[in-house]
Amino acid sequence: MALTRSRAAARRRRWTAVLGATALAVAGGALAAPAGATTTSQPVEFQTRCVPPPIAGIPPITGTTTAEITVDKASPKVGETVTVTYTITKPAASNPVDLALPADIMTPSGKVVLGGAQSGAVTVNGPKKNAPVPPKGSFPAFSMTGTFTVTQAGSITLSPGDYNIHTSYLMELDTPCTVLNPPAPVSETVVASPVTSPNTRALALDTASGDPGVRVTVNGSKFTPLTDVTVVGRAGAAETADKMTVTTDSEGSFAARLKVNDVATTGIVAYEGAAWDPEKGAGPAAYKVVVPAPPNSQTITAAVTAGELSMTQAGDAVELSSVDFGQGGAATGNLKTVTVKDFRGGPAGWSLTGKVTDFTGTGGSIGAGNLSWTPACTAKAGSPSACAAGSSGPVGSGGATLASTPNGALTGGEFTIDAGLSLDVPAFTAPGSYAGVLTLTLS
Repeated sequence: MALTRSRAAARRRRWTAVLGATALAVAGGALAAPAGATTTSQPVEFQTRCVPPPIAGIPPITGTTTAEITVDKASPKVGETVTVTYTITKPAASNPVDLALPADIMTPSGKVVLGGAQSGAVTVNGPKKNAPVPPKGSFPAFSMTGTFTVTQAGSITLSPGDYNIHTSYLMELDTPCTVLNPPAPVSETVVASPVTSPNTRALALDTASGDPGVRVTVNGSKFTPLTDVTVVGRAGAAETADKMTVTTDSEGSFAARLKVNDVATTGIVAYEGAAWDPEKGAGPAAYKVVVPAPPNSQTITAAVTAGELSMTQAGDAVELSSVDFGQGGAATGNLKTVTVKDFRGGPAGWSLTGKVTDFTGTGGSIGAGNLSWTPACTAKAGSPSACAAGSSGPVGSGGATLASTPNGALTGGEFTIDAGLSLDVPAFTAPGSYAGVLTLTLS
């Protein structure tokens, strides 16, 4: 009986040692910044106090944490969503015991503190993923991600905040780590710009055609009041020598009598500034120089009619892969292919964004922020516009960009958009089916 009690006591000591070490362990993860992230961030150091659970029997640990914050947008606009990655490269503690810790038992979470033009905190979470930790070895680095919506223009600073280490080994335990002298040093700064007003400038001609040398009346509206505007003929995307400058009235309107000589003219534009800018211009308004036909000839004309901006998708249901209860991880799949057709033929580009609801089921819910995507966009051969895929990262309820095309002298084309999807399912999510709704908006 004495031998049995001795063995039981030894087992209890071993379990206690493991619990204590596990409670202080840090989740491992990829240290790379998300796709499209900037490189303006810098690592910082700050004093941290980590308090293990009482069952561990280990006193609080005070030490130096080294961390870095990166973002996917260094120059966002007000209203845009910024993805934040909080990476702890060197935790304040290491494995204090002579026992190895297993892989994938730790899930981190934390806060990123905003300052400057915008205050508040960003909640960040990391995956349940870590490499094994050798006896008395250094804890691995880990990353956590989250998003925030820009509400104020100006410089917004991002500093590391408190973080928590949740372990799922033998017991569910938490180890909170607190910044001793908040706020921690600034690791990243983004410069947010205000939302620009939509371009409402417009042009109207008193006639759509005329002989060479005829003057056409060009009426402009919604331009900047009392400013110079260039009115010029266009031959395709190139400007002609038929040009003049007028000044708008107090309401931003003007009437110009432009003499058009170039027989290659296909339209007329007007713009503020030294050169064409689709954000500060209007047109082209279609115009044709009519060249008198020679005797015994026939003039043949054709017209190109502008179309619409439209979107179709290959289906409305996506089935992600299954994950095991107790293991969790990534449930993966692919977005149903989206086709965007821009047949407007004007200077404006487009943006396709998406946002998702929480994933709900009979056993509970999985947050919208757990869904990430990796977008891809291909332009059909001959399309005037180039398509840019959005950044890889969380979609969330705040939304993210799937794909876009820029403004230009002449835009349009046909585009195919796809995305790999990954839903981070917590390890002990109740078994069952979970569904969320992803809404795509084309503008």
